[in-house]
Amino acid sequence: MLKIAMLSTGEEVLHGDIVDTNAAWLGREFFEHGFPLAKRSTVGDTKAALVEELMMLSFNTDVVIVNGGLGPTTDDLSAEAAAEVSEQELILFPEWVTQMEAFFATRQRQMPQNNIKQAMLPAKSIIIDNPIGTACGFKLQINDCWFYFTPGVPSEFKRMVKEQIVPDLRKSYPEQAGLECSYFYTFGSSESGIGEKLDKLQLPEGYSLGYRSYLPFIEVKLFGPKRDTEKRMKLSSMIYQHLERYIVSIDEPMLDHLGHLLEDKGQSLSIAEQSTKGWLSHWLLSNVDVAQRCGHSWVLSPKVAADLGVQDPLASIFALAGATKEKCNTDLSLVTGPIKDGEFTVALSAPEGEWGQIFRFTRQYTIEDQKQIIGTLAADILRRYLSGKPVFTEYGATLKVKELFIPTSAL
Repeated sequence: MLKIAMLSTGEEVLHGDIVDTNAAWLGREFFEHGFPLAKRSTVGDTKAALVEELMMLSFNTDVVIVNGGLGPTTDDLSAEAAAEVSEQELILFPEWVTQMEAFFATRQRQMPQNNIKQAMLPAKSIIIDNPIGTACGFKLQINDCWFYFTPGVPSEFKRMVKEQIVPDLRKSYPEQAGLECSYFYTFGSSESGIGEKLDKLQLPEGYSLGYRSYLPFIEVKLFGPKRDTEKRMKLSSMIYQHLERYIVSIDEPMLDHLGHLLEDKGQSLSIAEQSTKGWLSHWLLSNVDVAQRCGHSWVLSPKVAADLGVQDPLASIFALAGATKEKCNTDLSLVTGPIKDGEFTVALSAPEGEWGQIFRFTRQYTIEDQKQIIGTLAADILRRYLSGKPVFTEYGATLKVKELFIPTSAL
């Protein structure tokens, strides 16, 4: 099987000054196109370290994507290191000088002299075009390995990968079938709890499970051969049966799924927040479909929340949910109440009536984590309603204290 690696360069990446989002993006992009990464590594801006890593990768991999180090400054050393490892001279590629001059001319600027460095490449390089920047990429064979050198600017890097590198790999390695991945997004259980349920599954040869835990979700991934649709559907059905209580979406994040549900149902939504302090609105409205269906979004001050908290918690949140829906003239309203002594309330108001619940945290969380858990829990109540599922359920991170549904006829 084709062995592909990514090498990220730069002291700022190595020392954690910036997060290497390019590497995470490339890993997923390549996997989806059937070219999964087998290795990722990072080196700083020293030529010796870069030469050593390029040499090692040239003997142990088939394809390497090198990211960064193609700028015009003295610490951009990728081209020099590539020339040394491949035992080639750095030569001027005049066609790239012409393109850079045109780039600056369209901006009514004269090209600085130090940009000439970006057109100095190993002699046998094949230029990879960069239509939105001054750093061209280049393709170069070192030993039996093909290297693709790319700029570190994310917009330039991603466009280069999508438009040129992936198509080139498909042309060069048409037999690479790769793997396909199905995603199951879960909420309300622990990673160990999910694993215990799925450990009993006997997967056929070529299939495997992976897990990714990030608050508040556990992501389950089913890896398997492409174009094996029937078997994949059967396995996906088995996983769903084991995890139905916790699955919030399949093959798309929960927020995207929620947006599609709101759009499909054609219902409008308003939001009022206390414990989540704006987190829920910020998260929901970051999705285009949700934003288009959303009316007003209110964040209540601690003083208002304290006044409401004097009442019975469910009575006060029902009142807020109903008032929010009525004042905003929406089909639905979603509300988070205040936190008091580790307990919090959530409610949903809909044409059929109002659902309200009181929960208690089962462990200590930071304020930020509390907002995420409460907000996701509230969003899941909305998802369950829109999906036609029972609105009330239980969640592993919380203990349900009380629940109540009031039909419209009783309001």
